[in-house]
Amino acid sequence: MERPAVADHADHVLKVIAGNEAASSALAASWRRSGALHALDPSSRAPSQRLPQEEIARARERLGSLMFAAQGSIDRLFLAVGGVGCSVVLADPNGVIVDRRGAPCDDHLFDVSGLWTGAIWSEKSEGTNGIGTCIVEQRAVTINRDQHFFTRNSGLFCTTAPIFDEHGDLAAALDVSSARGDLTEGFARLIASTVADAARFIEAENFRLAFPKARILLAPTGDRYGSSLLAVDCDDLVIGATRAARIGLGVGAASLARPTPAADLIGDARAESDDIDAAERAALHRALARAGGNVSKAASELGMSRSTLHRKMNQLGLRR
Repeated sequence: MERPAVADHADHVLKVIAGNEAASSALAASWRRSGALHALDPSSRAPSQRLPQEEIARARERLGSLMFAAQGSIDRLFLAVGGVGCSVVLADPNGVIVDRRGAPCDDHLFDVSGLWTGAIWSEKSEGTNGIGTCIVEQRAVTINRDQHFFTRNSGLFCTTAPIFDEHGDLAAALDVSSARGDLTEGFARLIASTVADAARFIEAENFRLAFPKARILLAPTGDRYGSSLLAVDCDDLVIGATRAARIGLGVGAASLARPTPAADLIGDARAESDDIDAAERAALHRALARAGGNVSKAASELGMSRSTLHRKMNQLGLRR
């Protein structure tokens, strides 16, 4: 899609909406949603909507542990991009900015642009934009300058990645935005990749916080959809899975609602640990390892006599 001059931006958007480009262009489809579904005018100069402090606080509370899980990644991301005039924001599933980082010298610019805590950047409010379109399409998107629906946003570069919670549902969106006119295409791609990596790290950290007593396994699937992780209990039964693991392993909420051995999900229908002798051998191995090979100490840990442990070791073919 050829980019028009900013002065002709609104006319170009309306022309695309009236045509049939939406059938083949994700951007045109978003413009059409903005104009037809949400009845927005691309030439509108109305400022962005902002929530009062008490509603911002409630939005943060609804994110729960994810707010805590995201802090380190947001800080590191800002250290990487803040020095080149970029702002980092975290938005909830409704497009409300609940947290942000920005250099003090750029604060006025982003405040005027509406990229500020409490501002609503859903497609319904702001038309096509990084945060709102990412939330609707549930995928990483980059909306660069005149790809925005509103002419007033056409000076912004925005790249956003979705964050999914421990149930596989969309929980937030992580965005880096810039108002600089000299942002090169290569640097823009690098920023987009960095944002996607940070979003995946937040997902993984939030998943670990959601299952603090579980072992976290890396599922053998591709990383196209993010961090592919499984949470398993002490009996190796799966009690949680990230969205990427659910998609990659073809499991849904119904499958995870009943006890399922991890080995069954990852393709090994009969794990060696299903064998009673193998399970007992593994338990003895662990006790001996903790005891540094000291049979008496291992027997004490297992709650059996030294002679009983020796007998079991002989039966199972174990050596110190």
